[in-house]
Amino acid sequence: MGNRVPIDLLIRGGQVVTAAHSSYPVRGRQMQELHIVDQGWVACQGETIVAVGSKETLQGKLDITDQTQIIDATGQVVTPGLVDPHTHLIFGGSREDEFYLRAQGADYMAIMEAGGGIASSVRATRKESLAELVQSGRQRLGWMLNMGVTTVECKSGYGLDLETELKQLEAVRILQQEQPVELVSTFLGAHAWPDEYKDDQEGYVDFLIHTVLPRVKEEDLAEYVDVFTEKGVFSVEQSRRIFQKAKELGFKLRIHADEMNTLGGAELAAEMGMSSADHLLMVSDQGIQALGESDVIPILLPATAFSLRKPYAPARKMLDAGLPVALATDFNPGSCPTANLSLVMSIACLYMAMTPEEVFHAVTINAAHSLGRSDRIGSIEVGKQADLAIFAVDHYKKIPYFFGVNLVTTVVKQGKIVRSDGKR
Repeated sequence: MGNRVPIDLLIRGGQVVTAAHSSYPVRGRQMQELHIVDQGWVACQGETIVAVGSKETLQGKLDITDQTQIIDATGQVVTPGLVDPHTHLIFGGSREDEFYLRAQGADYMAIMEAGGGIASSVRATRKESLAELVQSGRQRLGWMLNMGVTTVECKSGYGLDLETELKQLEAVRILQQEQPVELVSTFLGAHAWPDEYKDDQEGYVDFLIHTVLPRVKEEDLAEYVDVFTEKGVFSVEQSRRIFQKAKELGFKLRIHADEMNTLGGAELAAEMGMSSADHLLMVSDQGIQALGESDVIPILLPATAFSLRKPYAPARKMLDAGLPVALATDFNPGSCPTANLSLVMSIACLYMAMTPEEVFHAVTINAAHSLGRSDRIGSIEVGKQADLAIFAVDHYKKIPYFFGVNLVTTVVKQGKIVRSDGKR
């Protein structure tokens, strides 16, 4: 008995599904290969996974006591906790009227130019108190946790002034301390042109570079900096200036790239060694090649294309070129008001020709890698953090198949059960 590993939590009997490769990110054809243990066991001690395998392999090696919590996952699927690497979680108000305008054919960028869109959310977010932003963020994180998501990237970008941008990031910090979902904070002050600088774009870029970025760094409110590089918003050159300052200050970089137009955002991401390039609906072949020659993770957001009724990002072309694709919800009040990462997986299968195996890599290990966390989350491996989701189906292929349905029964974060049968 003395040589047996003491266990605090044991999940047994389910189909355990995780990445098959231990070198991350997982690229191209390798994304077709999953490691599957039918009727598998996952044993945890404290916050850490200490054993993964079959009952026959592990039974004699584990010290299971009366204090060990046991989850019977028979007939269910056990996956790593899902990772959502691109969201705009913290915002005031909502934009349902625009949703219905777009349903009638109105163009997203035209709504934005007429004073709606991001500007509408900016006005609402500036009005809300920190406590109100925390309260709504808490509710949205509850939605995500119930869907099996255990790590979420959160952007600012609905303030476009110093006070409100800091307020959004402070809301993320507060939420990180009070609820179980792990949050990764990103400063997105370069999301749109604020009314105050509508006729002085360079003035706003200077304001971000010289005033806001140093303050965000000083208060340690963000790990990443992002820019909406797009026609009518921030040009490639303006983006490069902001990113250069962010890099000097020690931030890591992400980018909204080539979403509505082919501008070269993917190439900029590769040039500057960014962590991710996101959206990529209109990425060029040159952009795909540049990403393929870099360590940038392309994060695709198919629910946004679905919502905007735009062409989908060329996922198949990227995968065939050997890129390590990730997926995210892009949860936001305008172009994509969904927190359902499982639905994103289904859309990726249906409309981007991704396989179930590819989408599992895309919402676990590759998503984690884009956030600089693949060393401790994103896969079920000995030594990694015990972040796990259990789904009420007997085969992983059924998770994207039952689109729009929440199949999650149990969520484990850092070795603790944080959601069970719809209750926390």
